[in-house]
Amino acid sequence: MSAGREARRTAGGLGGGERTFAALPPAQGRGFARSWWGLAWLKALEDTALDGQQLKKGRQRAREGAVGAVSVRPGRITAVVRDRDGTQVRSDVLVQVLSDGDWDRLLEMAADRAGHIAALLDRDMPPDLAEDAAVCGIQLLPEIGDLEPECGCEAWDHCPHSAALCYQVARLLDEDPFVLLLMRGRGEGELLDELQRRSAAHADVARPADAPSASRGAAGVDAAEAFAARGAVPPLPEPPPAVTEAEAEAGGPPALDGEPAPAPGVDPGALEFLASVAAVRARRLLARALAEPGDEEAAGAPLTVGQDAVRLAAAGPEPRIAARLAAGCGRDAAGLARAVRAWGHGGAAALAALDEEWTPDPAESARARAELAAAWEGDERPPRLRAAGGDRWTAVGADAQLRRARDGRWWPYRKERGRWEPAGPGDANPAAALAMALSIPLTEE
Repeated sequence: MSAGREARRTAGGLGGGERTFAALPPAQGRGFARSWWGLAWLKALEDTALDGQQLKKGRQRAREGAVGAVSVRPGRITAVVRDRDGTQVRSDVLVQVLSDGDWDRLLEMAADRAGHIAALLDRDMPPDLAEDAAVCGIQLLPEIGDLEPECGCEAWDHCPHSAALCYQVARLLDEDPFVLLLMRGRGEGELLDELQRRSAAHADVARPADAPSASRGAAGVDAAEAFAARGAVPPLPEPPPAVTEAEAEAGGPPALDGEPAPAPGVDPGALEFLASVAAVRARRLLARALAEPGDEEAAGAPLTVGQDAVRLAAAGPEPRIAARLAAGCGRDAAGLARAVRAWGHGGAAALAALDEEWTPDPAESARARAELAAAWEGDERPPRLRAAGGDRWTAVGADAQLRRARDGRWWPYRKERGRWEPAGPGDANPAAALAMALSIPLTEE
């Protein structure tokens, strides 16, 4: 390997030190990796090696326990591998380290996401961490060509010795993702200290709600007005190719980690979350419009602030942002979780069934009772329902309830831990909704 390439592999971020792991026992009857990051490591090895037979021999050596103590340091892993004739060969595998700039962006992103830190402390590497890193332009997991062998047997490609070392390291990675981060240039203690420092700094930043924001600028133009004026502007270019639902969900959130610093009162983490939710929805709407022209999703009535807060909470923000959304819509954490559950069953209509109480027309109530009675014709008697307020009917002796919304649909609820919780989507047939609430099948007509 050239000196220039070695310099590129070892430049920047070499404060991680070195860790040595004792030789592991033979891997009898088990795979070398179970975690997704361990499997990604093995995929990088298997995609890089040109000779599958060499990999097969390396797997066998590792399975037999022929790999000695493994040394891990920034940019390099090392071990002595024993051949079947007793010969011992030192084998190294070189790994690209991250630059200081890469580490700065990665740590700044992770420090603003409590879930990433908690997962690492539990010796877990959530896929979101790797995805967020990729959005920042950082490749955490190795890919094809990233694992470069350097073996005492002088093979120019992966040999049984370097392959055995990589298979053994996959077992180490399964137990501790910090092994991978050390290869990339930073050790566990240094990383956790830096994450703690940056997290504390983020928490100390004052963001008064009434502080003026220099980034607000002009009020802008409402999207509906802009679309209505489309005939008065030059024609737009042809639309991009259609995207699938899976592609619409695959877009990662933006990373607002550049200069200048955010203005007072602007929360970059919350802004990233809002942009991510908007982007996923926009891509889904675009895919639907391109797939079926003229069948665009109806806008519906504008959401209230409370409804929009629940819609955003349904996208699964980190706890800090979820707490802000709960406060913004006047709910506690349990109340927001209940509202999100309702939203998932039917959006704003399901949320209205959760929150609103009203008195339906008596004739409509009588018609609903007739439909319920007809659904249980025969030997089985229908559940006895007790009305409360006209729009909420509770099954006597069962933890089931129906709620009627103003749109005519009935929404099933079940009592869980003393509270009525949304149990499914609404249905125009009250008998179908009640069956869902009771978790029993309807009698066939």
